[in-house]
Amino acid sequence: MELNVYLSGEIHTDWREKIIAGCNKNNLAISFSSAVTNHDASDAAGDVLGAKDSGFWRDHKSAKVNAIRTKTLIENCDVAIIRFGDKYKQWNTAFDAGYCAALGTPYITLHAEDIIHPLKEVDAAALAWATTPEQVIDVLKYVVSTK
Repeated sequence: MELNVYLSGEIHTDWREKIIAGCNKNNLAISFSSAVTNHDASDAAGDVLGAKDSGFWRDHKSAKVNAIRTKTLIENCDVAIIRFGDKYKQWNTAFDAGYCAALGTPYITLHAEDIIHPLKEVDAAALAWATTPEQVIDVLKYVVSTK
């Protein structure tokens, strides 16, 4: 089985690289996609559409331009990994999880135990909850295994 996996979530740690490297090390037939992970580039995505009148309108335009990529990649993935980090509130990540749930796209949440309570609804719709990238790799290894 070959999977298309969408990696959603915080951009301040190397969790994406760890999952991709671990899946490659195990020769798993998985292709990965993600939102733009360069924070400045993501914030400026809508700047091509005209002058930024205010922070709200700049964010509004950039969110829509970013959504072209995000929406397309989520709609075309087989499974999503939804990562919540410790440093910032990832409202966009929660939105991605909700979108996956609405589409019926399976997803795995990846976060620490200390944020179980605020993520209870997100976790309730997930098909797995992991606390480390290594656990995600093990789940993906099982899913694509023919044994």
